[in-house]
Amino acid sequence: MNTLTYCVNKAVKGGYTDNFKVTDRGLQKEESDTIYHPEQVKVVNYFRFEGQSDPGDNTILYIIETDDGSKGTLIDAYGAYSDPKVNKFMKQVEDLHKKTTKSEEPH
Repeated sequence: MNTLTYCVNKAVKGGYTDNFKVTDRGLQKEESDTIYHPEQVKVVNYFRFEGQSDPGDNTILYIIETDDGSKGTLIDAYGAYSDPKVNKFMKQVEDLHKKTTKSEEPH
């Protein structure tokens, strides 16, 4: 089982060096004022980590690319301790991706 630290380090080595957070305005690069909306974001992969003894240790790591070429990570708790803003934003990203994929299928 890989740890959160291992997966973050592997992502950084793979070029995913930006750190993201979700604000009321959208997904923000922590090192700048750049804001992304759900349609500008693609989740390349994600990993869930479960705490051995404390449900408060449940974490999810998103590996993200944006339409302007930014690549980085977003970390949140999941379950009872997750941030509602992150959940809402990532659900919008997921729903948009499903619609895009579906509309790209041949008829």
